[in-house]
Amino acid sequence: MGQIFHPSTNTLSKVSIFGSIILLISLVAALAAINESPYITEVGVARSQPVPFSHKHHVGDDGIDCRYCHTSVENSSFAGIPPTKTCMNCHSQIWADSPVLAPVRNSFRDDQSIQWTRVHNLPGFVYFDHSTHVHKGIGCSTCHGRVDMMPLTWRENTLYMDWCLDCHRQPERFVRPREDVFKMDYSPPVDQIVLGNKLVRDYRIQKLTSCSTCHR
Repeated sequence: MGQIFHPSTNTLSKVSIFGSIILLISLVAALAAINESPYITEVGVARSQPVPFSHKHHVGDDGIDCRYCHTSVENSSFAGIPPTKTCMNCHSQIWADSPVLAPVRNSFRDDQSIQWTRVHNLPGFVYFDHSTHVHKGIGCSTCHGRVDMMPLTWRENTLYMDWCLDCHRQPERFVRPREDVFKMDYSPPVDQIVLGNKLVRDYRIQKLTSCSTCHR
C-alpha cells in the first residue's frame, strides 16, 4: 500500500502537539498573572469616597488611634465603620464650614449614614474575626499596610487564600506583642522568629489551616 501522508506530516504533528501544550501553559500563566494583577485584586488602587478621608492626616499627622473610629475591632468580628457623630466630635469645631465636609454635616443633620466604598471586602463565604487576630497579636499594618501614610485608602494585600495561609502556616513570622498591635510603624526585630515562637506559645496560637477555619 502506498504512503498516504507526506513524510513532513510527522514533523507538523509533533510541532502542533508541542505548540498546543506551550500555548495552553502560556494561557494559564497569563490568566494567573491577570488574577494577581491590581486590575483584579485592586492592590494599590486608591478607592474614591463620598468624602476624601485621609488616614495620613488623621492618623499620621494628628495621631488618632485606630480604635477611636474603629471602636469594635477588639471585641467584634467587624472593625466597625465610625458613625458620623464620631466625625462631628471634632468637625463641629474644626473645619466646621468646609465644603468638602458638607456630606458629613448633611449625614449628621439628616441621620443618614454616609455610603462609604468598601476597600477590604471579603467574599460572603469567608469568615474572618478581627478581635481574634488582634488578641493573638496580629498588627493592623500586617494586613492593611501603612494606613497612616495613605491620603486615600487602598488595599495593601490581595486577601487571597494563599496570602492568608502564609500567616496561618507560619504565624511566628508575623505575630507581635499585643501592646504593639495598633502601632503602625512597628518594625519586626532581627530575632523575629525567636520572639514569634515565644509569642505563639504565650498566646496559644494554633496553626489553623483546615477549610472549616474560614469556610463555615
